[in-house]
Amino acid sequence: MRTWPPLAALLALAACASPADRISTALVRYGLDQPRADCVGAELEERLTIGQLQQLSAAARAYRSDDADPARLTPGDLVRVAGELRDPAVPTAVARAGLGCGVVPGF
Repeated sequence: MRTWPPLAALLALAACASPADRISTALVRYGLDQPRADCVGAELEERLTIGQLQQLSAAARAYRSDDADPARLTPGDLVRVAGELRDPAVPTAVARAGLGCGVVPGF
């Protein structure tokens, strides 16, 4: 029974993580450096609703599920994933965040 308090504390901390923190952590796992991942996370949290962020997250996970390297999601992949969602605010927010944070080169 002594293992429950540490587990409960860990779950409580995870529940307290902001959407920006979760986005940043995911982007770092996908290979983006920490400063740019933090920037994108903050931008997307500001521009998108929780529902939109959940849709983007689910689409990103599914996008590479059959890939030889599913842990790798390039900035271009993320823009393509966002563009496939039916909500036009999502690709716009992803593109703005990518450009503003220096992830996706300007046109």
